[in-house]
Amino acid sequence: MKYAGRLAAVAVVGALSLAACGTDNNTPGGANASNTASATAAGNDSGLSGSINAAGSSAQANAIDQWKQTWQSQNSGVSLNYQPSGSGAGVQAFIQGTVAFAGSDSALKDDKGEPAAADARCKTGKAINIPMVTGPVAVVYNLPGVDGLQLSPKTLTGIFNSQITKWDDAAIKADNPSAKLPSTPIQAFHRADESGTSDNFTKFLKETAEWPYEPAKAWPAEAKGQGAKGSDGIASSIKDTEGAISYVELSYAENSQLQKAKVANGAGEFVELTPESAAKTVETAEIKGTGNDLKLGIDYATKTPGAYPIVLVTYEITCEKGLPADQVKLVKSFLTYTASDAGQSELKTLGYAPLSGALLTKVRAAVDAIS
Repeated sequence: MKYAGRLAAVAVVGALSLAACGTDNNTPGGANASNTASATAAGNDSGLSGSINAAGSSAQANAIDQWKQTWQSQNSGVSLNYQPSGSGAGVQAFIQGTVAFAGSDSALKDDKGEPAAADARCKTGKAINIPMVTGPVAVVYNLPGVDGLQLSPKTLTGIFNSQITKWDDAAIKADNPSAKLPSTPIQAFHRADESGTSDNFTKFLKETAEWPYEPAKAWPAEAKGQGAKGSDGIASSIKDTEGAISYVELSYAENSQLQKAKVANGAGEFVELTPESAAKTVETAEIKGTGNDLKLGIDYATKTPGAYPIVLVTYEITCEKGLPADQVKLVKSFLTYTASDAGQSELKTLGYAPLSGALLTKVRAAVDAIS
């Protein structure tokens, strides 16, 4: 399936084909004559050599794998080792100086002192958040015979706070008046590791319903539920457990062929998740960072007609200045490729939403500033 959404500042196009996501045997998706020149100019330097380590978001792992494959094929002397350890672990590894950049589904958090700690690691410069791809977050479930499930933010809060425990609960019936709902116990799964996906999902619950906990990468213990590590762990748990529900990036939901719920936006409209409907929410995002720090703010309570409200932006976090000399050229080369037309085009076959327009221009300027 293919969908398209056009934005004033950011155009999002996604094609949901996930066969052989980013394996080393894949040929680069989206490469054609129109972007060959761009690929050559972006991130291709025959004089480069060496290796860099990176870690973090498992949500962007498929994209990183594909970018890595293409970048390394263009630069025979380089290598990138990316560990999809989760956003929280990636940020900590960056702060500790063990990786050249971190992948994170949320920007560095002020309330945890992450920007100051990351700046200290950079020494001669500041750490910057560079958005690289938009990933819609699906609410996935396993309930045979119940397709097109509709869930409001209030109902989702009750489910994930362990207050709604059976599928035929009155709140779920109210969201789905014509559905035949079984009395099957609800098995609510959450990320067991620190995750930017959890951070974005709980931000959505906090802003749109009475979620009693502060949004965070770590799931609140008081909310209970069952944990699974990584996006692939969540997808596997849902697929294997009847009555299960969770949240996971669209690419993983599609790859595992999971049922996806329609989620109510701020106008009370139950919206099916597509890249087009997610794009309508991204349209309202504003840049909250300064200079080359491109931290974005998402309006999870959007009332835009047809807008699917749960989206995340995956960032690459690195030093604007201050990386070790042997890492600067490699990080800049790799990120230059990921932000190129060719690099963003490769996302189309991986279930992600490429960037375009004014935001992509700012992303390229931020990458260019790395020194």
